[in-house]
Amino acid sequence: MKEKVILAYSGGLDTTAIIPWLKENYDFEVVCVCIDVGQGNELDGLEERAKLSGATKLYIENVIDEFVEEYAVPCIKANAVYENKYLLGTSMARPVIAKRLVEIARLEGATAICHGATGKGNDQVRFELGIKALAPDLKIIAPWRIWDITSREEEIDYCKSHGIDLPFSADSSYSRDRNLWHISHEGLELEDPSISPNYDHLLVLSVTPENAPDEGVELSITFEKGAPTALNGKSMKAADLISELNIIGGKHGIGIVDIVENRVVGMKSRGIYETPGGTILMEAHMQLEELILDRETLSAKKEVANRFADLVYEGKWFTPLREACQAFVESTQEYVTGEVKLKLYKGNIIKQGTISPYSLYNESIASFTTGDLYDHKDAEGFINLFGLASKVRAMKMNSIEK
Repeated sequence: MKEKVILAYSGGLDTTAIIPWLKENYDFEVVCVCIDVGQGNELDGLEERAKLSGATKLYIENVIDEFVEEYAVPCIKANAVYENKYLLGTSMARPVIAKRLVEIARLEGATAICHGATGKGNDQVRFELGIKALAPDLKIIAPWRIWDITSREEEIDYCKSHGIDLPFSADSSYSRDRNLWHISHEGLELEDPSISPNYDHLLVLSVTPENAPDEGVELSITFEKGAPTALNGKSMKAADLISELNIIGGKHGIGIVDIVENRVVGMKSRGIYETPGGTILMEAHMQLEELILDRETLSAKKEVANRFADLVYEGKWFTPLREACQAFVESTQEYVTGEVKLKLYKGNIIKQGTISPYSLYNESIASFTTGDLYDHKDAEGFINLFGLASKVRAMKMNSIEK
């Protein structure tokens, strides 16, 4: 029997061309696996396409709920944002995809896993670190680092030469990655950071703030222990909540980010990310935390959030450090429960009030009226001690100058 290879299959030109290439160069039996993390209609017609291209089998694995509950929600709890802008939409999906690829490889008795990520991007790192962490014995094949194909035209010609004549176009288009959390765009005019994006041609989930309705919309989001559980008072699972917020947020121009980011492989790249629902959830969660977490915990959590975001971006989900960071985050979420009210208006998220039974905000202390717990006179002694080091240094510097 031939050895089996598991191909991470999207149905696009790249992974379709890889099927005959694997059979020709390795004499493998190719088993395609498409992991559904919320791509929508991108999955239509995949089985026919995969088998027409020479695959013996296609798995379509719906892991949307696992993706949201086990990967996206922990990132919300952590407030994990890469380089202050990127909400990790592609990054957080890669570990769950790698995990399922390994599970299917074990089920099929495969000896290798193949992916279609390019040799310049982050995804090759993320896929392969995940696979190595979960199945170090499996061989990994990355055609874009091996084959001689250099363009879409050559890929189409290669497919046709192997009897695969599908309606792929050689026309230039954006390179996109979509899941329930977001959609990313790279290529074309975005490769020049001095050029404004062609939003009319580019946007999929959203409209620009200029094209958003002139009337805003108010909504409320309920959290329990840091996880979103209800929208406008209606309980729903997190995946459905994100779907609803994508529609609402997209309509009002929320969550469009234009960023030049630092890739893991060392280069800078420019991309446009649409994350309407995720942007709303992140903002709502941070608003709730500022009401509940004490000053030192909030400060420490910001540091962990940056480290957590770096780990997710770099593909290091299946590591002891990520587990440790997440354990810290979970401990901070014990009392992050409450309701956050927001208004969406032309790309803006505007506070409308936050409520929590665990709020540390005490009106009797915070008000300008002197109360039992805070005496204005106590501030003088506190300031004297808090500023003692600065005063001692200033005295020393003055004596040296004299």
